[in-house]
Amino acid sequence: MDSEAQTSADDRELVITRHIKATPEKLFRCWTEPDLIKEWFCPKPWSIARAEVDVRPGGKSLIVMRSPEGQEFPNPGVYLEVVPNRKIVFTDAFTSGWEPAGEPFMVAIVTFEDQGDGTTLYTARARHWTKDATERHKSMGFHEGWSKVAEQLEDLARTL
Repeated sequence: MDSEAQTSADDRELVITRHIKATPEKLFRCWTEPDLIKEWFCPKPWSIARAEVDVRPGGKSLIVMRSPEGQEFPNPGVYLEVVPNRKIVFTDAFTSGWEPAGEPFMVAIVTFEDQGDGTTLYTARARHWTKDATERHKSMGFHEGWSKVAEQLEDLARTL
């Protein structure tokens, strides 16, 4: 898996790009099926305690991450755009019913570009409302964490 990590020119977007040895269909399944999400979505030794998804524009998402010490971190959100096997856009700015969710942190844009040979150009973008939020996400380990989960995503997708 080749990879690239960068921060965009406007300093409010963080991006990872990978060439993954799995089809877009398999990657999309990993992003949209709760049992699969639980297997790869956060860097080990962290885990996913719960994954609830309604994968459609306006559908809610709840991913609860669990630290190695057992502390749980709920991450509610809403899907903004879903193009099967090609693109998923979601945000934490809203909860179900378009209810504002306090201070928004980011919009994530995940794309799956079929390379025609059983591989996918996978891009995950995190766009933030402020430069401060971008810097906080970087300091939380965006590049390391999202790169690690991309590896876990590939490993799982290759078994499907």
